[in-house]
Amino acid sequence: MWLVAGLGNPGDDYADTRHNIGFMVLDALAARLSIQIKRKSSSFIYGRGFIGEQEAILIKPLTFMNRSGIAVRDALKKYEEIDNILIVHDDLDLETGVIRIRKTGSSGGHNGIASIIERIGTKDFIRLKIGIGRSGRIPAERYVLRAFSKQQRPAMEEAVEKAVDAIEVILNKGISHAQNIFNRQQVSH
Repeated sequence: MWLVAGLGNPGDDYADTRHNIGFMVLDALAARLSIQIKRKSSSFIYGRGFIGEQEAILIKPLTFMNRSGIAVRDALKKYEEIDNILIVHDDLDLETGVIRIRKTGSSGGHNGIASIIERIGTKDFIRLKIGIGRSGRIPAERYVLRAFSKQQRPAMEEAVEKAVDAIEVILNKGISHAQNIFNRQQVSH
């Protein structure tokens, strides 16, 4: 069984911010597949269903970004049958709307990923990164908590749909197949 975690911050104040792109992708995936993410655990809300042939638990941490590892660890304890992990998150170092799939790696400076590595004791999990770009004027810690600009919204809506497609391919055809398709695509403006 798969664990698919979309990273973000809980609460209405953060709903449309760049840091919450993981939540946006999970919501779009759940809507496409008619999976309700409404059940509540102590550190995450979740839904369970099938993505193609693969059973998956979809989670959105309630722990805030920098403590995402608590939610992922708790989900792994709750569902011992999980044998694959996919984390969906924002990436400041990718152009807005670009998606990249990685099999493993460091945190790349992402505090949510660092928390997951620390709490579960491995860096060997799949990451689906969605580019949010950077600002030359606004510090990163403030930039990620701002909403996308009107100009960025079309690229982000397209990226969310591509990310949902990528999740379906990763789970049903494998990471290499998904990387061959999605890591080559460029964002259209």
